[in-house]
Amino acid sequence: QVQLVESGGGLVQAGGSLRLSCTASGSIFRFSTMAWYRQVPGKQRELVAAITMGGRTNYADSVKDRFTISRDNAKNTVSLQMNGLKPEDTAVYYCAQGATPTYWGQGTQVTVSS
Repeated sequence: QVQLVESGGGLVQAGGSLRLSCTASGSIFRFSTMAWYRQVPGKQRELVAAITMGGRTNYADSVKDRFTISRDNAKNTVSLQMNGLKPEDTAVYYCAQGATPTYWGQGTQVTVSS
């Protein structure tokens, strides 16, 4: 059983930055695509960014050039650096393991005030 634990959410003003981190248990982390999703009430969960085992990244158009996903296989950690935050980035952010996610974290709230 894989457990994903997120940290780093919070309240920030528009234009500010936050860094989310997710630590995974288990030995398959380094072989897995890892991703960050987000969800607002009443809407579907959406992919924000993903990073493959080999380090290839993919971003939602809405966050390109503002967010950066990275991973540290030695620490079983994936991070999301979020710069230039906008009120529309407000959501619960989830860490996920797998190209079609098999495991999810509990979520961390990010609130961006205008």
